This record gives sequence, structure tokens and C-alpha cells, in this order.
Amino acid sequence: MRNFHIHGNSIVETDKLIPALSATGFHWLSFSRREFEVALPDIQQMLDQLFKLEVLELHLTDLLNNQLPSHYDYTSEYDVIIFRRLARGRSESDVFHPGQVLHAASASSGPPILRRIDTSPIGFLVIDKLIITVHPADCAVRDAFALKLLNAVSSSNVSHAANRLAANPTDLMLRLIGQVVDGYLDLRKELTRQLDHWQSELINPKARFNNWSALLDSRLTLHYLDEICEDQRAAMQDWIEALDTWLENEALSAKELELLKVRSRDVLEHIERVVHHVNRLEQSAETAVQMHFNIQSNHNNDVMKTLTALTAIFLPLNLITGFFGMNFENFPALKHPDALLITELFMGLLVIALGSYFWINRYLTVSKARSRSD
Repeated sequence: MRNFHIHGNSIVETDKLIPALSATGFHWLSFSRREFEVALPDIQQMLDQLFKLEVLELHLTDLLNNQLPSHYDYTSEYDVIIFRRLARGRSESDVFHPGQVLHAASASSGPPILRRIDTSPIGFLVIDKLIITVHPADCAVRDAFALKLLNAVSSSNVSHAANRLAANPTDLMLRLIGQVVDGYLDLRKELTRQLDHWQSELINPKARFNNWSALLDSRLTLHYLDEICEDQRAAMQDWIEALDTWLENEALSAKELELLKVRSRDVLEHIERVVHHVNRLEQSAETAVQMHFNIQSNHNNDVMKTLTALTAIFLPLNLITGFFGMNFENFPALKHPDALLITELFMGLLVIALGSYFWINRYLTVSKARSRSD
């Protein structure tokens, strides 16, 4: 557990629950999923002591569920957001509840980057002057964000540090979600490069692509990734709709409320970019498969066209040899002294004529597209 008390341009970190609310600032309590489950009675007691509230059992179950899709819910006293991360690394949430890793593919299937994207959910419980986050074990998103906050405080520029720190629990939640989404945007280059490599193998007519099971797993993984991103977008849209109903009060000024709306729209825009990119990757993979089969079909057509042309060339020759091979007693042409030479010349001219005709009409040549690809 990590307890950050953020007030003004300073942060105080402890490893204990909050004994009492401070007059200024707010607290960020960060738990791994297993830590949250073990400390749940103490957390409920702390919330009752500080805010006179009790988190509903349904919401506690959502926070502990490591396979729940992204969604938003609320009560009159707090807000709950479950947001699935798209993080690098195939890790487990904790000992008792393994993390969810995209698509359950075999260890040797699909591009490696798709097997290293973990999608375990992060839970946010937002209360006045307090935010509780529930992460997978050893969550890099939490650690990186906490380090960023601590580095901002250590900055010599006080005004710069104040701008880098969250103003309230809701602002901190949106910054954490924004970092989760930006973490996927950082993976786009590697993911695109690996899928482009697969496409080049599919399109290359000289390559024999036999790893179809891996390709199927990759397409299923991209489809699942698209569903996760759509859930993220739906959760943020529900949050923005709820945020539009908020009114100014003593704890939240008009400027802070407007800033929250701006930051929420920015996070939603980033999620939409992720959705657009995932859709484009799905379309690229589908297009590559279709182009692969088109290339194979064109290659087979070229082979059949060549074989048909060769058959058409040698069919008259077979007719001639069969005609002169008939067993007749009276066959004047066979008794001519130059019959063999004349027949051979005629057959040669026939081969040249038919071969030239098929060559001119491109029955004995490969297509231009195939020639350029070779």
C-alpha cells in the first residue's frame, strides 16, 4: 500500500491508512488487488470514520474482479471507474487472481508484442478529498505515475511543480487513466512494425506462409483488443455525461470543473485514437490475408494458363503422330522418300506458330504484377 497526501506543491508518502483528514489537500491510497482484499475491513472502518459512508458490496466486488470490463458507476457519495489497462508485459495480477492477458494463445503463436500486452483492470474509487486505486501487483502504471509526482515535487521551480500535481482526486484519476491510454499509444510503433512484417510475408509470392494458426490467434487478439478499447470509450463517455451534471461547490470551483471536463475530453480523444488504430490494424491484417489468397490465385491461374497453352501446342502433334501411326496397308504418304522430313518440318512450324501465338497473347508469360514482385 502507498498513501500519498498531496497538498499545494508538496507530497507526503506513508504506508499506513489515513488516521484523520487534513484541512488542505487530498489523499491517494494505492493498493494491489490482494492488499485491498486483505485490508478491506480496515478500509471500510476508515471510510466510516472519515466520511460516514460504506462502499457497496457490489462495487467492492467490481474492484476485486480482475476480469471486469471497463465501466463507470456512481452513488451520491462516491464514483467508481473500472478501467482496463493496456500495459507492456505479461504479468499476473496477484497470486490468487491471475491477470488477464489479451487472448489465450499458445506460447509460439502470433506476433510477440500481442502476447506481451496485459489488460488487467485498474479500479478507481473517488470520494471527496480521497481517491483509492486498486492495481495489479507490481503495476508499472502506478509506480511510473507516483515517480512522476515525486519528481515534480523535487523540482526547484515551485510553480512548475504545482502545475504538475493534481488539484483534486478526480484530476488525479483522469491523469492516471490518461497515462494508461498513452501507454498503448507508445506501443503502436512496435505493434505496427511486427504486423507489417507479417503482411510482407503474406504478400511475398516466393514465401510459403504456413503459420495460419498464429495468424488466426493474432486476428482474434486484435478483435479482443478492439472490444477492450470500445469498453474504455463507453466508460469515459458515461463519465463525461455524469461530469456535465456536476455543479460548482465549495470543494470544486468553476475553473477546476472546466479543467476536469477538458481533461476528460482529452482522455476520450486519446481512447478514440487507440480505437481507430486498432481498427486499422484489423483491416490491414484482413487485407493482407485477402491479398495473399489473391496472389496465390493469380499464381495458380498463371500455372494453369501455361499448362493449357503447352497442351494446346502439343495436341496437334499428338494428332499428327497418331494419324501416321495408324496401321493401314495402303498409305501412300509413308512411301514418299521425304515423308519423314516433311512431317518433322511441318510439326516444327506448327509448334513455332502456336508458341508465337500464345506468347503474343501472354499465355506463356507471367503477369506484370507478379514479375515486379519477383
